[in-house]
Amino acid sequence: MRMEIARNVFWLVAERGFQVAFGIASVAMIARTLGPEGFAEFQYAQSLVLIASSVALICGNEVVIPRLVANDTPAAQHRLLAHVYGLTEIAALAGYVLLVVVVAMTEEDMVIVLVVSIIGVPMLLREPFGAVRSWLQARTDSRPGVVYCMLGLAFRMVAVSALYLAGMDSAPAFAWVIAVESMLIAALLARYYRQHSPRVAVHFDWQLAKQLLRDGAVFWVGLMLMLCAKRVDQLLLRPHISLFDLGGYSACMQILDNFMMLGAIVASSVAPMMIYAQPTLALVRRNVLYVAGGMVAVGTVGGALLAYCAPWIIALIYGDHFEAAADLLRLCSMASGLVFADAALSLLVIYLRKPSWLVEKWLLVLVTMVVVDLIAIPNHGARGAVYGYIAGNAVALIAGIGFFIRSREAIAVEQAA
Repeated sequence: MRMEIARNVFWLVAERGFQVAFGIASVAMIARTLGPEGFAEFQYAQSLVLIASSVALICGNEVVIPRLVANDTPAAQHRLLAHVYGLTEIAALAGYVLLVVVVAMTEEDMVIVLVVSIIGVPMLLREPFGAVRSWLQARTDSRPGVVYCMLGLAFRMVAVSALYLAGMDSAPAFAWVIAVESMLIAALLARYYRQHSPRVAVHFDWQLAKQLLRDGAVFWVGLMLMLCAKRVDQLLLRPHISLFDLGGYSACMQILDNFMMLGAIVASSVAPMMIYAQPTLALVRRNVLYVAGGMVAVGTVGGALLAYCAPWIIALIYGDHFEAAADLLRLCSMASGLVFADAALSLLVIYLRKPSWLVEKWLLVLVTMVVVDLIAIPNHGARGAVYGYIAGNAVALIAGIGFFIRSREAIAVEQAA
C-alpha cells in the first residue's frame, strides 16, 4: 500500500514539475512575442478567467474522493461521477456566460474581450472532466491523468514555439493554444474513463445532488476566496497604471507564482508520510513544526537567491523590455518565507478537516490585500500591489499560527476520548 501511495505521489509531483518548467518556457515565449502591453492584456484576461473559474469548483476532491473510496462498486462510482460532472458543468457554463457578458459590457479593450472568450473555454472542461482525475486518485492511480496532462503541456510547448518562431504577435492565437490544450486533455480523460467504466444508465438524483452541494459548499467558498486573493491585485492595478507597467508586474508575479509552487510541491511530497500517516494529533503538530521550519528555510534562502538574481532572471526569460519587473521581483521575494511557512501550516488544517478555517483565512487575506491595495496602489503603483501581496501573506501566516494554537483543543478532545 505504501508503495502505491509513494508511486501516486511521485506522479503528482512530476506533473507539478512539468507544469513549472513548461509554464515558464511557454510564458517566456508569449511575453517576448507580445511585448509588455500585449502580455499585460493576456495576463489580465487570464486573471479574470481564473477568478470566474472558481464557480466550477463546486464539487471538489475533498467531497468526491472520500465518497468514491467509501463505495468502490463500479455502478455506484459511475452514478456519483455522473452527478459530479453534471453539477460542475452547469456551474462552469453559468460562470463562463456571466464572465463573457460582464466583460463584454464593461471592457473597452476588444483584445481582452476576445482573449477572455477564448481562454475561458477551459472553464467548461477542466473541472467537469476533472471528475475522472478524482476517480483515478481514489484508486491511487493518478498516472493516466498525469500522463494526459503532460501530453497537453507538450502540445502547448510545441504550439507556442511554432507561433513564437513564426513571429505571431496575436494574443488570441496564444489563447487558442490553451483552449485546444484543455480540449485534448478532456478528450483523453473521457476516452480512458469510457474504456474502464460500466455501461449503465444514470438517472438524476436530486437528493444526491443536494448532498454534494451542501458538503462542498465550505470548500467551494474557501477556494473562491483563495483565487480572488491571488488575482485581485491585477484587477485593482489596471485603472491606475499603464499596460506597459502592468506587463512588468504580471511578468514578476508569473515568476513568483512558479517559485511559490515549489512550496506546494514540497508540502504535498512530505504530507502523506510525515502528517497524514501519523497516529496522534500530537505527533502531527510536532511534524508540522518540523516541516514549517524546513520550509521557512527553503523559502527564505530561495527568495534571497531569487532577489539577488532578479535582473538576470527577468532578462533571461522575458528579454529586454521588462526591466521594471526586476525591482518588483526583488521586493516580492521578501515574502517567500511567509508563503512557504503558510503551506506547511495548512497541512494541519487539511489533516483536521477544518475547511471553515480555510474560509476564515482566505477571507482575512482577501480583505487585507484589497484594503492595502486600495490605499497603496494610487500612491505607489505596482509597488503598492506588492505591498498588498506581502501584507496578505503575512496575515495568512498569522492565521496559520492561530490555527496551530487552536488545534490544541482537538488534542484535549482526543485525549478525553
